[in-house]
Amino acid sequence: MKTLKEISCGQTVTVKKLNGEGPVRRRIMDMGITKGVSVYVRKVAPLGDPVEVTVRGYELSLRKADAEMIEVEPA
Repeated sequence: MKTLKEISCGQTVTVKKLNGEGPVRRRIMDMGITKGVSVYVRKVAPLGDPVEVTVRGYELSLRKADAEMIEVEPA
């Protein structure tokens, strides 16, 4: 299964699973990234950090380490 970090610009994916534990997982969920939600990848910085996404109608920047914890599948 792919992670959000591996998705290229302009693709829309669905969140399947959140890896990670405790405060980090909680923070990702507080940003609106939960199982089943649709995520559109807007921009990926040249070195891959950060990844800009649109979730639930708002824009969000994620660190590469956080994007790696989010397992996704094509929408």
